[in-house]
Amino acid sequence: MPAQRVIAIYPGSFDPPTNGHLDLIERGSKIFDLLVVAILQNPEKNPLFTIQERVEMLRDVTQHCSNVEVETFNGLLVDYAVRRQARVILRGIRAISDYEYEMQMALMNRKLDPNLETVFMMPAVAYTFLSSRLVREVCQLGGDIRSLVPPAVEERLRAKVV
Repeated sequence: MPAQRVIAIYPGSFDPPTNGHLDLIERGSKIFDLLVVAILQNPEKNPLFTIQERVEMLRDVTQHCSNVEVETFNGLLVDYAVRRQARVILRGIRAISDYEYEMQMALMNRKLDPNLETVFMMPAVAYTFLSSRLVREVCQLGGDIRSLVPPAVEERLRAKVV
């Protein structure tokens, strides 16, 4: 019997995508047969980048990963996972505060769909402090973000906050 393809979803807002996100995407793409980077369309958030801009940036910075797709979704993550036939949710954990929130979400997702597993990955040490919110703030205050985001993202971010 042939092995079943393992499809994983890496959900988030990615506003903007950071080197921490890219680290998890690249490492996740080596573990799973297909990694779907899924951008949540959340009307309650006030994103800096449009959903289409975030899709374009993520597709640009992941084009070297042949088994990575970038999509958008709304509604429950478990429903999206069923539509994509995914068996795994990939989540990054930077600190204890992330763990508490992520554990709660993983347990709720398991309650809603017991067949869906959550895999937690720690980012590379260089990115343990990194968040999209911090990148936006540093950029808005004129700080150097070259080591925090891919060059294409830095260019778009600088154009947005000028």
